[in-house]
Amino acid sequence: MADTLTRTATAPGGTAPDTRVPTVIADEVHVVYKVHAGGRKGGATAALSRIFSRKPAPGVREVHAVRGVSFTAYKGEAIGLIGTNGSGKSTLLKAIAGLQPVARGAVYSHGQPSLLGVNAALMNDLTGERNVVLGGLAMGMTKQQIRERYQDIVDFSGINEKGDFISLPMRTYSSGMGARLRFSIAAAKDHDVLMIDEALATGDAAFQRRSQARIEELRARAGTVFLVSHSIGTVRETCDRAIWLESGVVRMDGPSKEVCDAYEAFTSGK
Repeated sequence: MADTLTRTATAPGGTAPDTRVPTVIADEVHVVYKVHAGGRKGGATAALSRIFSRKPAPGVREVHAVRGVSFTAYKGEAIGLIGTNGSGKSTLLKAIAGLQPVARGAVYSHGQPSLLGVNAALMNDLTGERNVVLGGLAMGMTKQQIRERYQDIVDFSGINEKGDFISLPMRTYSSGMGARLRFSIAAAKDHDVLMIDEALATGDAAFQRRSQARIEELRARAGTVFLVSHSIGTVRETCDRAIWLESGVVRMDGPSKEVCDAYEAFTSGK
């Protein structure tokens, strides 16, 4: 998508045109998984025979995880993705990031979307210090930029508040410490589109406040932030817009307070 692409449609009633810059456009996106229900039967010979005969493997079923999702995200927005477990939130983020192929439809993005998940892959056998370097390089930062921002990353994560954990292997970290370090690495760089999957739910109140402030900075200086969270309070406080997915379908898209209120009413009545 070109850098100069803007939406210039004039609103009804002759009001000023909408000149917001789109960062992500999802156009009737469908994502389908193939799930192997049973174990492997017949060994390698049978599997090879199925490949050449183009017959589906026994016990394979399709799961339609995302069903015709369409929306446009704009520069400066923070968008919360909410929904019950299995509603397609994380799958949609992976499709936007290019990590999950779409069965039908298309995703268009301005720049390269960056996906930060609680399970984002850092190397457990390496120290936190080495992972800061590797994570920074993976995001396209130079060694000089990593050196300049290294202490801020460590301080922001808070993992050294009770000891010199940054010099220990990440396998010694709690899940919360690892998630905080991942977020701190990702937040050290400005992104055209940053997608965060549950990372804010892993820290204490002080870390969540720092994270929300950092998201505001990212929105102001860069592009768009997507946040997947089961914490409706976090979405209300952090996001100005929310998209509610249910069974892979967009049930509601609008101001975060309105969408969160409707979602809470839905879940309380279940």
